[in-house]
Amino acid sequence: MSALFAKPRVLLTNDDGPPGHESPYIYGLYRHLTQDLGWDVKVVIPSSQKSWIGKAYHIKEIVGGRYYYPREPDGMGDVAEEPRPLKEGEVAEWILLDGTPATCANIGLHNLYHGEIDLLISGPNLGRNSSAAFALSSGTIGAALSSALSRVRSIALSYGTVVHPTPDTFHEPAHALGARIIGRLWADWGADAGGLRRGEVDLYNVNIPMIPALLTEPGLTICWTRIWRNSYGRLFKAHPSAAARAANAETATVSAAGPDSPGEPPQGTQAGILDKKAGKKDLGALVFKFGPDMADLINPAASSVPVGTDGWAIHKGWVSVTPMRASFGEPVDWDADTEADMEARIWKMKL
Repeated sequence: MSALFAKPRVLLTNDDGPPGHESPYIYGLYRHLTQDLGWDVKVVIPSSQKSWIGKAYHIKEIVGGRYYYPREPDGMGDVAEEPRPLKEGEVAEWILLDGTPATCANIGLHNLYHGEIDLLISGPNLGRNSSAAFALSSGTIGAALSSALSRVRSIALSYGTVVHPTPDTFHEPAHALGARIIGRLWADWGADAGGLRRGEVDLYNVNIPMIPALLTEPGLTICWTRIWRNSYGRLFKAHPSAAARAANAETATVSAAGPDSPGEPPQGTQAGILDKKAGKKDLGALVFKFGPDMADLINPAASSVPVGTDGWAIHKGWVSVTPMRASFGEPVDWDADTEADMEARIWKMKL
């Protein structure tokens, strides 16, 4: 490990896949990491959109891969089955894997660049990953969790959609800010006595709201936060039968990038056309489609969001930086460290 050196060796991944309409941010951040910070960055990303898949692994499928050669100015590039020299205008060789973000992280760390990575960065995600409801579903955070479980410093970075559509002029200042935050975290990584890696914080979750203040001289306020423990309800809608869909061509859908992507309504994905067109006969067919009602998560009432949480920070137009552990949450009053302590926690009742 080169943790004592100023410039880490980085593995960059995401859950939105290669540069394109649903993955507009990864190439810009890559340029800022390599050019502004001068870091050595390897890129291993899913070959297609993999949002809302969490820290899942495909354990039965064979994971194939291809080589990707991004070009200026937007990172669009060619795909090749075999590695080859860079052509004119190509800036790097990336790897696309037919797997989940967590799969990309693990294969990148242990198969492709074993022992060569000091820091994993996952993102920038197209949409926020603030609050428990989003974080527990996030492929972006899932990749960072996967890396943290391999005892590698990890940062998940997301750009929260606020303005619809998000102006392209927001992209560069967001990348510059994201790179500066990542650089600061790397240089002054926090301590956590319960951390997996020598008492360090396992991973950080960073959310940058895509708002006009990015273009101002003061920029955005950055604050340490905790996760807003919220919840969600229905995530799926009854899907009309094939005959009903043919008779009604305009069926609603959710962007593959998730319910906070710029293509979704500003008020959050709503209950609507699919629910209205799916009757009892359609329900009997047991056909459902992802179509969450996220209005209360995208635009919650200010009074419902606890002060100091990531959701509160995003609501204020601030950047949230949340230290996390690569574990399921535990009660904060858990203080049993010895077998003697555990005596008080043994169930005394008979079942």
